[in-house]
Amino acid sequence: MGHTVEWPVRLYLVEEDGKTTARVALHTGTTTLTGHGTARCSPDDQDVPEIGDELAAGRAMRDLAGKLLRVADKDLEGVGAAPPRPEQRVAYGWTSAMA
Repeated sequence: MGHTVEWPVRLYLVEEDGKTTARVALHTGTTTLTGHGTARCSPDDQDVPEIGDELAAGRAMRDLAGKLLRVADKDLEGVGAAPPRPEQRVAYGWTSAMA
């Protein structure tokens, strides 16, 4: 049996004083997740607002994706199907903390 759902996503962009902020909201029907992103125009660069929009929006969507995957991992743990834990690697040699 097939399963189809629609999750609306809204993206909000605000540009002010060379800084673009983005907020993206995903509504799943049972919860709302929100991602955030920012972009700043370097004083040495040409001000192209569309580029700031793209960067801020992309960063907000990447933030949202990470949150959605963490929710999925937690839900998998809840049903006993937790994904494998990442390896804990030991640093070899000198680290900046030892210097």
